[in-house]
Amino acid sequence: MKTLTATALALILSAAAFAAPAAAEGKLTISSPQDPGGWDPIDTFLVNWASVATNVFEGLTYRGPDMELVPGLAEAWEELDEGKRIRFTLRQGVTFQNGEPFTAEAVKFTFDRLLGEEGGKGPQQSNYTSIAEVQVIDDKTVDFILKEPDPVLLTKLAGYGAMIVPPKYYAEVGDAEFGMKPIGTGPFKVTSYEPKVGVKLEANPDYWGGAPKLSELEYRFIPEPATAVAELQSGGVDLVIPPTIPIGMIPTIEADDNLEIVSTAGPTVAALRFNTRDGITKDPNVRKALIMAVDRETIVSSILAGQAETIGSFQGKDSFGYSADLQPLPYDPEGAQKLLADAGIQPGATVEINTRGNDSTFNEVAQAVAAYLSTVGIVATIKPYETNVLLNDIIPQGKTGAMFQQSWGGWTFDYDNTAYAMYHTGQKWNPYDSDPELDKLLEAQRPMTDKAEREKLLQDIAVYAADRALEMPLYNLNAIYAINKRVENFTPAPDSRLKLNEVTVK
Repeated sequence: MKTLTATALALILSAAAFAAPAAAEGKLTISSPQDPGGWDPIDTFLVNWASVATNVFEGLTYRGPDMELVPGLAEAWEELDEGKRIRFTLRQGVTFQNGEPFTAEAVKFTFDRLLGEEGGKGPQQSNYTSIAEVQVIDDKTVDFILKEPDPVLLTKLAGYGAMIVPPKYYAEVGDAEFGMKPIGTGPFKVTSYEPKVGVKLEANPDYWGGAPKLSELEYRFIPEPATAVAELQSGGVDLVIPPTIPIGMIPTIEADDNLEIVSTAGPTVAALRFNTRDGITKDPNVRKALIMAVDRETIVSSILAGQAETIGSFQGKDSFGYSADLQPLPYDPEGAQKLLADAGIQPGATVEINTRGNDSTFNEVAQAVAAYLSTVGIVATIKPYETNVLLNDIIPQGKTGAMFQQSWGGWTFDYDNTAYAMYHTGQKWNPYDSDPELDKLLEAQRPMTDKAEREKLLQDIAVYAADRALEMPLYNLNAIYAINKRVENFTPAPDSRLKLNEVTVK
């Protein structure tokens, strides 16, 4: 009997092994500096949301680390009616992580919700206002009817608010629970989420693109850079993602035989934006003086160890709309002092600079800016805030000091995504300024289908904003990752949207 039982058991195990696909192995633990506060695609603009959720959700299009736009949940698309209609042919045989089928109705539901009352409560709706409606043609075909041509729409459909959500599951659980227990079509499924602590994911074996090579992902929310690096050194995490790594810690990481730094040119630009409504920074000549008082080249070379480039407008050189002809205002403290004197600003005038408290690198930059301003008679104090407080309350409500940190991902690599959000009247990130002429320029470029004409107008917008000195443009920062060498097949994403289904650990 014992022999028979063993034989039978062996046959059963053999059959099971033959029938089942090979299970993914290995767990990757990632340090992320910020808890996004929820996982609903329409409720976020945060890069650290996308660092996780790119593994959970998918859009009709996809843009990976090589920055090429390729099919996602749509196999193909064609532009019709002079750019006012886009027809998508949907990928067949795709299911959401709970088994619910991906259909044309799911696409329509996603965009009806995004463009409706629910979407109006979040920050993503404004990116998709060119869409009038989504029409279901048949089970595998949808038409996007546009109010006007949108040359950036296909790229927008690869991220954030355009991620496709399951209508039946959403109806069952409602908005609040969906934000805590999301379901998408991606390679990993959220299994638990503990606010302020972390989120755990497991491999989706039925993923249409093939089962992931890892069995688990765990993201730990570690806002303190020193703690994140210590966890990397001890093996508590395998990967630290931007914008965590302080420049000053790069040599320490590189000195560890088990670790390495991987960086790539990214979309993130950093600036100190101005309160143009109140105080001394209401005067554009004062704003120009403050810019001219700061040696940004030295900040990049010394504080940032060359892991950035100075900028003349609020975009990097890979942005559509960038012009190499637009040079930053020069470092000219004497010229700055003359502008201040001409504006009647006396030595000892004060400004407050607001920063994200957990961004140690930028706080070091802010200290350098304050030191430079002191040389032209301006007393700058730095007031840090917890990141979510600064982004969700202080800036949108117009409660900042004279200058405030704005680090912007510009993930579409199109200047419109930055300029419209920063400068158009009534936008969340523009609490102080209203410029009808600038509004007209921003609105005029959006429907343009002539690429060269639109690029020229975006460049003109950059010149206009720079001439008004709406911010102190600082630098375009590399996306800096720190990683344990046991991680293989990892490709750094310029925009931090990491899809980790091909990554392995040894």
